[in-house]
Parts: sequence; C-alpha cells; structure tokens
Amino acid sequence: MLSRRALLQRVSTGFGWLAFAGLLGRNATASDIPHSAFRTPHFSPRAKRVIFLFMDGGPSQVDTFDPKPRLKAEHGKPFPLRMDATQFDAIGKTLASPWEFSPRGKSGLPVSELFPHLGGCADDLCVIRSMTSASPEHAQACYFLHTGSTMQGRPSMGAWASYGLGNEAANLPGFVVLNGGMMPLGGVANWSSGFLPARHEATQFNLVSGPVMENLAAPGPAAARANQFAFIAENDRAFASTLGPQSAAVESAIRNYELAAAMQMAVPEAADLRSESEATHKLYGTDSSDPLKARYARECLLARRLVERGVRFVEVSAVSGIRFVSPWDQHGNMKKDHARNAFIVDQPIAALLKDLKARGLLDDTLVLWGGEFGRTPFAQGNDGRDHNPQGFTMWLAGGGVRGGMTYGATDEFGYRAVENVVEMHDLHATMLHLLGVDHERLTFLHGGRFHRLTDVFGHVLREVLV
Repeated sequence: MLSRRALLQRVSTGFGWLAFAGLLGRNATASDIPHSAFRTPHFSPRAKRVIFLFMDGGPSQVDTFDPKPRLKAEHGKPFPLRMDATQFDAIGKTLASPWEFSPRGKSGLPVSELFPHLGGCADDLCVIRSMTSASPEHAQACYFLHTGSTMQGRPSMGAWASYGLGNEAANLPGFVVLNGGMMPLGGVANWSSGFLPARHEATQFNLVSGPVMENLAAPGPAAARANQFAFIAENDRAFASTLGPQSAAVESAIRNYELAAAMQMAVPEAADLRSESEATHKLYGTDSSDPLKARYARECLLARRLVERGVRFVEVSAVSGIRFVSPWDQHGNMKKDHARNAFIVDQPIAALLKDLKARGLLDDTLVLWGGEFGRTPFAQGNDGRDHNPQGFTMWLAGGGVRGGMTYGATDEFGYRAVENVVEMHDLHATMLHLLGVDHERLTFLHGGRFHRLTDVFGHVLREVLV
C-alpha cells in the first residue's frame, strides 16, 4: 500500500508531487527553515547570552532592594491603604522590614543587609522596583514569568532565545536548566518549547546527586559508536526525505539525537568543576560547610562555564531543602527563612557577577534575578507576608544594562507600582532587544496565527540601557 504522498512522488514522474510541494510552499514560514548553529540577529546585540537566577517563591521587595521607611513608622498599625484580595486572606498589621538597608558602591544603591556580598556588586545592578505580574498564584505567575502567559503550553523565554538566535555551541544545548532539586510550581512546563520545534526545549542538568545527566557514557569502543551513529544518521535522513516540507517533527528528533551524541563528550567536560582553581571555588563558596549553599554555588559556577562554552540561555533554579515547595514563599517565619535563602544565594551570585566581569563576559552576558512576584507590606499572621503581584523588584546586570541605578517605584509602603510600571512583557521585550532581537518580529506560526513571546504587548525599557 502506498501513501498519498508516496503516490504523488512516484506517479507521472513526480509531477503531482511538484504541484503538491508548490502548494505547501505558499504556507512556508521562517519557522520551517532549519536552524544553523546560530542565526543573524535583527540588529547589533549588546548581549549574546542570558543567565536567569530564578528566586522561586517570590522574595520580598521591601526586605531586599526597595527600602520603605514608612513601614517602620507604621509598624504594628492597621494597614492604611486599600488592600486587594490576598492568596490566603490572613491579613495582619503593617510589617516593617527586620533588616536594615545601606547605600552600597559608588552609586549608593540601597541594598538590604540580607545581601552583604551582592551589595559589593551594587554598581553593576539595575534594580527594577516597579515589576508587576498578571497572577497572585504561584503556578500561573511562574508561567507568566517564564513564558509570557499564565496558561500552560507556551514556549519558555529560553526556548524563544534558542529559536530566535540558535546556539553558539555545536555540542551543547541552547537552553539549559540547572536543577538544584526544587521544581517550580507548574513543573517542567515552565521550561517547555511549547509549539516551537522540540530542539529548543530546556535540557536539565541535575546538581543534587550523581551525574549531571543520565546515560552520558556510551558503551562500546569509540570506532564502533561512530559507525553506529553514522548508520542511524543515514537512515534518519533517508526517512525524513520521504516526508517533504512537513518533516519538522522528525527533523527535530534527528537533531536532538545528534546533539545527544555530541553531548556525551561535551557535558562531562563542561560539568567537571575540578578544573577550576581553588581561588575560584572559594570565591563561589563551593567549599561551604552548608550543603545547600555549596550546591547553589556549584550551580552558579556551572552557569558561567556553560555560557563560556556558547550556551545561549541558562536558568539557575532554587535548591531543595529549605521548604517543601517555593523556597522564598514565606507566609510565616519570614525572618528566619528569608535570611536562610539569602545566605544560600548571596555569595554565589556575587561571585558569578565578579567572575563574569573578570573574564570579560559580563559585558555581553545578561544576568536576570527575581521571582514570580513579590510580597505584601502587611503581615500574614504575625511573621509572614502574602503574595503581591502589584509591585515588586527584579534586577538586571551586564549585557548592555546600566548599573548602579533603580528604575520605577512602588508607593511609600512598597505595595503597588506607581512610577514607570513594568509588565512582564516589557521585561521580555527588553531581554530580546539586548540579544539583538526585535520582539515584534520574532514570531512562530501556530494554530493559524503568528505568536511571539510578548504576545501583542511589551515595550523596550530604553531608560535602563547603556
């Protein structure tokens, strides 16, 4: 039995197939064109790669980078502003920050005492104090941060970066998630390629225990493996050639298999931190007696090694062991647990910025820090803060961003963004712009319409650019 496609190919010397291919060609888009190692950006980029430091659960803006003296003056009193519905509706009194802020660096950027090491990098930080989110619920807010949509099934921003620019490394994935053991709410859909070709899906490296990836060591002599790979590749290509223009899924699978073969050599080398100097290990804190801090330090060090080798987008996830889910989600015990979280990430993140800078990589590496939302300036119960998507803080560093500055503002209580309000689509548009990509031109045809990371929204925050 012949398929209709095969019949068109073989009957009447293939003229039917030529006509069919012509009809399909009318609907061909840029998304059908196979990617080279990397693609030409729309304009000259300031950044070549991104490291996203995801603070899973939502750090409190008024306890980290957005000091509010009014909270101290009103501490313990009923909150005077109109309050929106909260996630758990356990509203307490106005809650001052238990930590002091001090001006750091030549810029005098205010940084909480939670971050003594990171405060030393103040002149490299562009602190956005007016972030907003579309959801107060973890999973939806995580999706919104990662994909620009509160719904599951959209491509992650790392997948969009890989799709739009390809990858500088031929033997490593374009989008890597360093998994420290804490899966964000919403699961792996936060790192999905969605409707983009499957080769742009995030590859997870495990830093909890054992090898960073399973099945990296291929059995048998190298020559035999090479012959096997060549035989598989020849048959894969022959099969794909029978499918014509509609072979995108098969092409993605072939590319993934080819990349997997290359990774068997590249990943063990990239992930081998033993080649780093003792001074570097001490800088990051991989030798810390605290196992969670040491693990996060290894994540940050590995992130530097991956971008150094050409990986386009690296997400550094939170480590497990603080809470059962969302480590920064302090509905109670905020002073204890925010301090614990900050201790784990402070030195490694500061080391990452310093190390990138010393190696000349910070100029063209965009570092992004933040969670899916912030926290309320009034208490939940006595010693916690509820979710707050109305106004919170994220920061950028390197990659063409102005350092030592703040952008936007919340009200005097740190509750709602009131000046230069920034939506998540604006953050994504700015990230793509720094990578040399026009967010309105980076599209993919799916379901009868062209989609983009920023949907039909977003503008570039030009005030924060160098």
